[in-house]
Amino acid sequence: MTSLADDTRWLDATDQAALVRRGDATPLELLEAAIERIEALDPALNAVVIRWFDHARDTAAGPLPDGAFRGVPFLLKDLWAHYAGQPLSNGCRALKNTMLPSAADTTLVSRFRAAGLVTAGRTNSPEFGSLPTTEPLAWGPTRNPWNTAHSPGGSSGGSAAAVASGMVPIAHASDGGGSIRIPASACGLVGLKPSQGRITLGPFRDESNLGVELCVSRTVRDTAAMLDAVQGPGVGDTVIAPPPSRPYVDEVGADVQPLRIGLLDRHPFGHAVHPECAAAARSTAALLESMGHHVEYGFPAAMANPDFARRFGALWSTNMGASFARVAAQLGRELTDDDVELVNRVQAEFARAVNGVDYALALAANVDFRRAVQQWWADGWDLLVTPTLGEPPLPIGSFENDPANPMAPMARAGNYVPFTPAFNASGQPAISLPLHSTADGLPVGVQLVAAYGREDLLLRVAGQLESARPWAARRPEV
Repeated sequence: MTSLADDTRWLDATDQAALVRRGDATPLELLEAAIERIEALDPALNAVVIRWFDHARDTAAGPLPDGAFRGVPFLLKDLWAHYAGQPLSNGCRALKNTMLPSAADTTLVSRFRAAGLVTAGRTNSPEFGSLPTTEPLAWGPTRNPWNTAHSPGGSSGGSAAAVASGMVPIAHASDGGGSIRIPASACGLVGLKPSQGRITLGPFRDESNLGVELCVSRTVRDTAAMLDAVQGPGVGDTVIAPPPSRPYVDEVGADVQPLRIGLLDRHPFGHAVHPECAAAARSTAALLESMGHHVEYGFPAAMANPDFARRFGALWSTNMGASFARVAAQLGRELTDDDVELVNRVQAEFARAVNGVDYALALAANVDFRRAVQQWWADGWDLLVTPTLGEPPLPIGSFENDPANPMAPMARAGNYVPFTPAFNASGQPAISLPLHSTADGLPVGVQLVAAYGREDLLLRVAGQLESARPWAARRPEV
């Protein structure tokens, strides 16, 4: 690699933006360095599946908004994030084969542009974001930079692999059941799932959905600055999180008063959790206690109700059915079995059997769950600490479609991700931090969850943990 590609590889987005502000590098130079890294590293990882380098060069060479990340190279996840004039496949073979350009930006993408980011392409995602791995039949598997025999997680696995390997310092990610936090854990990154309604999903999706969007990054300050740059409602939003009292970047490094923190180090249903994941949560709890916080075993009792998985599954499958309908409308024809993956087709078929009353009851049950979970915080708890995942990063192929058992990948997902979906249903903010690793070097993340709207507290404590147990020097060798 050239010296600039090497010199900037491990700089976070805040430092790369500072280079541009000082005149030590131009946006085009930073972009060319990122392109060089993508071309050198991606053959081993398959993280960046749609590239628009020439368009990015034109953008970087032209006038850029004077936002917080002016001139910083960036990548968009290949899932629902429309960028005007560029294709979006959602990890689906039918859309990959047509590569239809988007007519307009989503509101969030327009905010990424306003922040001065220079988007160079799209990162791999499982088809319609349905699994906690990134192995779509459309594009093939993305591999984990820490060990390429393992998955980077999903559904934002392409973004996580790109950031963890040093291609770009920060990348777009989204989370409907853990899809920011899962790959952040698997790839040793910071992954914040914001509160429902913190960032608009307009104009094509609704904030009352399970999903939210933000980024994966290598530092808490980058995540805080990105949240500052893009947070807030859009036109027509009806779920709107309360605005922060000060910029989120001001929370990083701020004093933290002693907190009451609950610890959950086992599967809420009583199933086994990998010892490394349990140890990561316990170690973080001990670190928080050493900082003056009070930690005791405790978590919302509603998380142990097995009905939650059934309710979440009903909503998840209905969302899959809606995704099929959107794509069919986009293509102007019905989707065939050859267009989509088996596990998703089965979920969409299940959704067709769900009538309006069934769906209304599932939504009502989710409201009950949300209130019950949030009550735990209202009763005096400040944070919950859990492992992010039930297991360290899994080998590639762990979620393969199985004609004899079409829902096998979803059943496998339930054991892998027992800690993340609850907080999509409750709407609360949660962050995964890279605070642990296995003996053979695979990252293991720890999840912190705050009350609704309290990203400020999460970022304050995350900054405290980052200072106490720094992770910036840990880098994969890929």
